[in-house]
Amino acid sequence: MENDCLFCRIAGGQTDTTFIYEDDNLVVFKDINPHAPVHWLVVPKKHIRSINDLTESDQDLVALMIDTARRMAEKAGIARPGYKLLFNVESGGGQVIFHLHLHLLGGWERK
Repeated sequence: MENDCLFCRIAGGQTDTTFIYEDDNLVVFKDINPHAPVHWLVVPKKHIRSINDLTESDQDLVALMIDTARRMAEKAGIARPGYKLLFNVESGGGQVIFHLHLHLLGGWERK
């Protein structure tokens, strides 16, 4: 855990954040600045700064993040209508919190 990392503190239970899901490797919680009716973050407990900092040993963790997001989409009722999964990478790619996380976005009404 990085002491100055917000997501490390959240994943470590050091904030009052309510988890939608938690296991030994990940937590899922609502984004505080949502861009969709469902905007949840899938965050590993292990501190990894960015996609650019992944190592070969992190492959299973990334696969777990994606599978967890799929299961959370089902839980939220957005799996069949559809949803987005998004990794922001580095400042130029929109990353603001430098702890790897996956955005699950969905719930928009069809027009």
